[in-house]
Formats: sequence, C-alpha cells, structure tokens
Amino acid sequence: MVATPVQLRTTGRLSFCCSFPSAPGTATTTRRRRFAAVRASAETMATEKLGIKVERNPPESRLSELGVRQWPKWGCEKSKFPWTYSAKETCYLLQGKAKVYPEGHGEEFVEIAAGDLVVFPKGMSCTWDVAEAVDKHYNFE
Repeated sequence: MVATPVQLRTTGRLSFCCSFPSAPGTATTTRRRRFAAVRASAETMATEKLGIKVERNPPESRLSELGVRQWPKWGCEKSKFPWTYSAKETCYLLQGKAKVYPEGHGEEFVEIAAGDLVVFPKGMSCTWDVAEAVDKHYNFE
C-alpha cells in the first residue's frame, strides 16, 4: 500500500490516497485498482478553558489571514504579575511559556507556550506566571 499526502487548499486537511491491488491472478488485477481515501485533519486543535481560547500551532496560512506578523510585539522575562484586559486581546507566542490564572477560578490555570494563538476576553482579570521568557505578537480589538 502506498500513501501520499495531498494538502487541500481551503480546509487545511490532508487526504491520503492509497491503492490496494486486487487478488493476484485475476484478470481484473491488471486493469483495476481500488482506491481508498483517508482524511486526516491537519487543522489545529482549538480549545477554550476558563474563558481563554487557545489554538495550538496554527498553520502559517491562519497567521497570515489574521496579519499576525504585522502586529506589535511584547515580551517579558520570567515573572509573575496581575493583568486586566481592557479590550479583547489575540496574541501569538513566538517563544516562552506561562500559566494564566483567571480571577475567580482559584488555582485553575491555562498554560500557554510558543506556537499558541491565544484569545483573552475583554474584562478578564488574571495573574500571569511566566516560567520562560515570553515574546509575542499581540492585537487588541
């Protein structure tokens, strides 16, 4: 069986085309091949926890669509600080790792890291606990 991935432009999904030969010795073996397509999602997994939306490793096409590389950048060293979002923020982490503790959820947190596209809602108050220096693109709406 031979599997060849083919990227579909609009959905970001991969299709694998596999050929399966018929039983040997039959007349149809040389004339026919059966094809089966197996689709595997190449889309990133987007989750929402405690009001924070996280899309892990979005494709470059998604980042281009949003204009992420043109957004301003912000960074900080290992630290812990409170923050309140006066507007909805979408950010893309270029490097680093942090735990974000939204207010009112006790010790529950959302961990974000390099390669994550993250959306924080307007009005959220939280504490950032930066474990590894963060560098990110950000956009306020």
